[in-house]
Amino acid sequence: MSSLQLSYQKPRNLLSEINITGSKSESNRLLILQALFPQLKINNCSKSDDSEVMKEALQKSKGSIDIHHAGTAMRFLTAFFAVKEEAEVILTGSERMQQRPIGILVDALRILGADIQYVKEEGFPPLRINGKTILKSEVEIDANVSSQYISALLLIAPSLQNGLTINLKGKTTSKPYLQMTVDLLSQIGVKAKFHANSIWVATAQKIDTQTITVESDWSSASYFYSIVALSSQLSVKLISYKAESLQGDSALVTIYKKLGVQTEFMAAENSIILSKSNKTLSNNSLLLDLSDTPDIAQTIAVTCFGLGLSCKLLGLHTLKIKETDRLIALKTELEKLGASVSVTEETLQLKASETTKNFQNTAIDTYSDHRMAMAFAPLAICDRIVINEAEVVSKSFPDFWKSIQEVGIFSEIK
Repeated sequence: MSSLQLSYQKPRNLLSEINITGSKSESNRLLILQALFPQLKINNCSKSDDSEVMKEALQKSKGSIDIHHAGTAMRFLTAFFAVKEEAEVILTGSERMQQRPIGILVDALRILGADIQYVKEEGFPPLRINGKTILKSEVEIDANVSSQYISALLLIAPSLQNGLTINLKGKTTSKPYLQMTVDLLSQIGVKAKFHANSIWVATAQKIDTQTITVESDWSSASYFYSIVALSSQLSVKLISYKAESLQGDSALVTIYKKLGVQTEFMAAENSIILSKSNKTLSNNSLLLDLSDTPDIAQTIAVTCFGLGLSCKLLGLHTLKIKETDRLIALKTELEKLGASVSVTEETLQLKASETTKNFQNTAIDTYSDHRMAMAFAPLAICDRIVINEAEVVSKSFPDFWKSIQEVGIFSEIK
């Protein structure tokens, strides 16, 4: 598969039922905790490439380990191998991964006593890691760059002989992801507390035998919110979702209410039903601070374009260091479709468009970024569109192209 041409056919069943794989964010955290505490069992683990790469890497303790494009795996495994006694690994990844900074995490681990060396460029993978016992129990780290650096430290904290206190410098970004990590630690029986600008985690020799069922991925649900928003009367039922979610991207419920999508929680079935409502923005403009939920920014921007709305999205500084520079990629691809877009280091502004929604099979480049492919796919409801490098969706949602057929978006290899 290279490029897919997408087209829309109104489905016979206006209420489609979709099973989405378990949350990648929850799964990857639990996989690290399972490696530390084998008493932990995981149900509904993510089938994403990132989680599969994590599983494979955790079986090794020697030699070269290639995590490809998996940014979460790079951060979490750096900390894991640093405290795994007798581990001797070179942790590497794709060309893009070797351009994504990791110095803040490495510096924090070195302060704690870790033995980590850069193989090539200072501050970037690949890393040579020799695991050892860590005795220090307090570290300070910049909190305004990537929450994954901090979560990586939190996940290894229970394995440290004296636990760990992390002092956060600056404004904390993507705070819900840190709260998710703390909540999962507490859920398995590890004492942890997130207070103001510090997080404390106690040491733990073992935990009780238990099974955790991973909630389905809210980031992946965003594409179905977009599809319903752009449709005239579609409804979609998504399986294994709950109102009290650990995932920050559950903010979709509130955000998409402004974009004409109603969410109904079916508590008895652990599912949600998304349906089209008649409510629209009174001023045709959406202003959002997405510093806590940057992974849904691409979806929201594309939805607003498809609806002919203006939007200004703030707090997007972390998108510069993802699989691609997502802000520049969004600007480039939306402008292909006739949009007027401006970006800064942390904002995206889209002007309301009077486009005829006639894309004429315009090809969207995805820059090896799964979220670019999936964010633009819902526009097929407006007109035929082509997605290049369509296979990149496997990074987080392997069944994406099959799943969207259920709501009438069909694809054929171009």
